[in-house]
Amino acid sequence: MVWVWCLAPLLLCGCYTYRVSETPRTATEQLLLSRAAEQAMKGVDVNWLQGKKIFVEDKYFESYDKGYAVGVLRERFSRYGALLTSTNDKADVIVEIQSGSLAMNTSSLLIGIPTITVPLPFTGPIATPELAFYKSEKADGIAKFTFFAYARESGNYVSSSGPDSGKSHFYKYKLIFITWQRTDIPELKKEP
Repeated sequence: MVWVWCLAPLLLCGCYTYRVSETPRTATEQLLLSRAAEQAMKGVDVNWLQGKKIFVEDKYFESYDKGYAVGVLRERFSRYGALLTSTNDKADVIVEIQSGSLAMNTSSLLIGIPTITVPLPFTGPIATPELAFYKSEKADGIAKFTFFAYARESGNYVSSSGPDSGKSHFYKYKLIFITWQRTDIPELKKEP
């Protein structure tokens, strides 16, 4: 019986490791920018592309989230009947797309005492907790796109659009111990 008590600590001890990896950008940032890109194309009329073979030229489209935004534009063109080509030599119409903006603005306000780093001898610095009477953190995603189309063979102007803009927002508020948020991003809305 004594041997059971001696082995019990060995059987009951253990080690658990939980690995958390963080991407360079937050999901909130990426969702704000993708929502703004979707909103920028929401009201754009591209019915004139129906049945035309088009090549989407994105060399003038500069953005951190270029892949997603160009995908949104291509999907919009295709949904309205454009026939997408993989190379410009197969297209009747070249559609050049440009990004005027695909970025975020952020702001915060704190009424209270912010976190303060206090140096302590022999132990190193420690941070005091934030004491907020009122706090707001706001993030706005803003997208602005333009495009123009021309005939591949002749170079004649066909059509253009823009600037078309879209916005998204995510706002967090805190009043003493009560917190709430406002957003137009479905993935960030709190479940009831």
